[in-house]
Amino acid sequence: MEVKMLRKEFFQYVILNICGMVGLSCYILADTFFVSKGLGANGLAALNLAIPIYSFIHGSGVMFGMGGATKYSIYRGLKEYNNADKSFSNTIHLMSALAVVFMLAGIFFSEKLTILLGADKDVFHMTKTYLQVILLFAPAFMANDTLICFVRNDGNPKLSMIGMLIGSFSNIILDYIFIFPLHMGIFGAVLATGVAPVISLVVLSRHWLTKQNQFHFVRINPSLRLAGNIISLGVPSLITEMASGIVMIVFNVIILHLQGNTGVAAYGVVANLSLVVISIYTGIAQGTQPILSRVYGYGEHDSQKQILKYALKTMLVISCGIYLIFLLSANPIVSVFNSGQNIQLQQIAVTGLKLYFTAIPFVGFNIIISAYFTSTEKALPAQIISLSRGFLIIIPMAFFLSFLVKMTGVWLSFPITECFVTLTGIAFYMKPERGKKNV
Repeated sequence: MEVKMLRKEFFQYVILNICGMVGLSCYILADTFFVSKGLGANGLAALNLAIPIYSFIHGSGVMFGMGGATKYSIYRGLKEYNNADKSFSNTIHLMSALAVVFMLAGIFFSEKLTILLGADKDVFHMTKTYLQVILLFAPAFMANDTLICFVRNDGNPKLSMIGMLIGSFSNIILDYIFIFPLHMGIFGAVLATGVAPVISLVVLSRHWLTKQNQFHFVRINPSLRLAGNIISLGVPSLITEMASGIVMIVFNVIILHLQGNTGVAAYGVVANLSLVVISIYTGIAQGTQPILSRVYGYGEHDSQKQILKYALKTMLVISCGIYLIFLLSANPIVSVFNSGQNIQLQQIAVTGLKLYFTAIPFVGFNIIISAYFTSTEKALPAQIISLSRGFLIIIPMAFFLSFLVKMTGVWLSFPITECFVTLTGIAFYMKPERGKKNV
């Protein structure tokens, strides 16, 4: 592809997708803000304990969306249109089956899950309520995540962005209405979050109503091979999303022991801001994916490298800007979420912001390089990178460093882990380059 056209398409997809992903991440940030105003530190703690389950649901939807849409784009690049439709249909079957499992968990196991997540008597009821409603809305979350990916890969990134933004803004408005005028408490916060993807799906339906879609649901016998391929390509995205949930669970356990519910509430501020920052990098990664998959299908190796270069340069510029903001404005940022003027919460969260977010350039690189490998059907390196971030390194690192230097160790375990994973990602990328093989 011509360089100027490639660059123009890259920035079109990435800018639209960043806007959409930041909007999508504001689901939880809006909850954090309004819950802190309406329900105080205990409300924040309950929200933070329940959020990992949302990460699993959202991650599952993104897994099917990214895996299925990647395969769809590759087939269209190869002009195998029938197989492209089969990819979409298999994806919908897989997504629907898992969504039912999440709903059943919400109906029958929400209380046990609340206990497992570590909620004490002060926050048990609020945590259980948030958890149960989130699980019952799992089909809406997952369908929205999946169809956003397909609509974007079908040449309509603008509609994907509009769907994400309208859904997110609806959540913010409903949060305010349900928590304050209607006094619905934590149930109001989670109900607003659950309704938002339904509104987004209504917006996305325009892609079909105007007959713009090139993917179609066809009657098929589910293919285990294709399903395995879709899941394999989508697992890195699942793990990337789950990493936030896993890290939050581990950090909640450690911080409950070190600083109690106030510490968990402080970490909730940092972690939820982190979701927004990570969404920017996810926006870059998912914005590059349709183009990467297509040029990979065409066999254009130089174009793949050029897109990766654009993505990494964009990430580094954004990272510098974000960290400067947190470094210079940590105190007022935390104050926005500290409506009770809790001095201990303020001190813990301000320190945490400055240490935790030293990780952001490494996080950005890891998310982008993982998406690069996924988009070019290199599932194994992407899975190793994602597993290292979400499980293999971060968990032992958090326990080890918190044992050595308490809360400082908790904050530093995240950047140190991401730095190690970045070195792994560079090694994976450079190895085939040395062998002069297509990446």
